[in-house]
Amino acid sequence: MTAIAEQDTLRASARDWLAANFPPALKGRAYAAMVDQEPALQADLEVWRQRLAAQGWGAPTWPTQYGGAGLSHPDAKVVQEELEAADAFNPIPALAGMGVTMVGPTMLEYGTDDQKARHLRGMASGEIRWCLGLSEPNAGSDLASLATKAEDKGDYFAINGQKIWTSGADISQWCGALVRTDPSVKKRDGISFVLMPMDQAGVRTRPIPLISGSSPFCETYFDDARADKADLLGKLNDGWSVIKRLLQHERQSQTSAGRRKLDNEEPLQDLAKRYVGSDADGSLTDKDLRVRLVENLMADKAHSLTVARIRAEAQGQVKVSAAASILKNSATNVAQGKAELKMEIMGAQGVGWEGEAYEADELASVREWLFGKAASIYGGSFEVQNNIISKNILGLPETTQRG
Repeated sequence: MTAIAEQDTLRASARDWLAANFPPALKGRAYAAMVDQEPALQADLEVWRQRLAAQGWGAPTWPTQYGGAGLSHPDAKVVQEELEAADAFNPIPALAGMGVTMVGPTMLEYGTDDQKARHLRGMASGEIRWCLGLSEPNAGSDLASLATKAEDKGDYFAINGQKIWTSGADISQWCGALVRTDPSVKKRDGISFVLMPMDQAGVRTRPIPLISGSSPFCETYFDDARADKADLLGKLNDGWSVIKRLLQHERQSQTSAGRRKLDNEEPLQDLAKRYVGSDADGSLTDKDLRVRLVENLMADKAHSLTVARIRAEAQGQVKVSAAASILKNSATNVAQGKAELKMEIMGAQGVGWEGEAYEADELASVREWLFGKAASIYGGSFEVQNNIISKNILGLPETTQRG
């Protein structure tokens, strides 16, 4: 059987499975299912999570022994296409926090067999949520300046220090943290990556409110927290190698040009015609807005085609590389530009915060616009990505601080 025929068979099988297993009440309601606490909706979401996990589609390219489906990247793309065609969605990466997109892929490369056996299935099923302890109040873009220390206590490390911008720390069961294990060497050489349970006396979290009205971010404090030696990911004092790889996986997961989509979201061009108006030919009456709207749509399409080209050139062997930095910045530009245009199109209706004078999608739009400002900071700032592009892709000389 040819590869095309095999994919056609997989496509038909996926379509049949989705028809039999996807709860009808969740159709087209990906956003609502993740934020609405309505009991019936959450019950359907839990049923759907369990069925996806049993199928291995929460992390479809992971090996079957670790909860995945063992699919190639082209086959996983087929499954994703059928999910979209059925108005279905995969909630497991979001439920796992940083597990499926970041910690898990890194653990597949650097983890021991024991670590993989103990941790990966919980990520792939969405049952265990992970956060990451990376940035600190005095170690943001210069992450290697971190001060959180790990003291060797024999069979475990005692962790003391503070992390900030720890997404989901208050609702996560596990944390992957970058800590200093040797202060006597150059700062990048004395760092290790440890895994630790969040439910212990030595870990405290405090949510950080954002201007958008909602926030996943927390401050996280470690006071003699315990990380077992068996949960050292990678080699001792080689955590910088581990975190560089993990951050590549993070950037790869942030290459989608679209921001968090609302259910049944209206295309931007249709929204513009409804709010701004169109002439007898159906064109927007505001010619300048029309030009900028087309430019954003073209940038969005160019980004999507570039992602597709990179995948095609990899011939199914998708490898995370510095190219993810290009796509991360491109995705940020498209998403932020779209949010700005949407605000402009809605006019006064696009800057409301509460009250009956505003529709639900108008109130959601201003919050999305505010939250989207963080995209050029989190996951490595826009400037950090440009440094990576200049050094690792363009071959320009190192200009940042060494250490």
